[in-house]
Amino acid sequence: MTATDGDTNQDGDIFAGWVVAKMDLAAASLAGRVSRGRTATVAIKQTDFLSPVRKGGELSCYANIIEIGKSSIHISVEAWTRDKHRQEFRKVTEGVFVIVAIDEDGRIRQVPRSG
Repeated sequence: MTATDGDTNQDGDIFAGWVVAKMDLAAASLAGRVSRGRTATVAIKQTDFLSPVRKGGELSCYANIIEIGKSSIHISVEAWTRDKHRQEFRKVTEGVFVIVAIDEDGRIRQVPRSG
């Protein structure tokens, strides 16, 4: 994903909310596959920003399951950036997203067990 002018502050760095939104998409994508259906993010645990994302920089998000509960999934997401015309990546932030499985009416449901 690449951020553009509308996603930047006055200094040309990307808004933190834009980064968190992309991390939420990564977590939701994984949670949807695991839960085999709709999900909703209910919490984001601590995100400390270590490095800015600059306009035109590439953002990559990596999601991994930490724990699957009865109706919730805890997912660790790391965000990394690579500046335009550079090869090296820098870690931007990481956080734990708590996502619940929901039914068609938006009510919490159980996460199906594999098998």
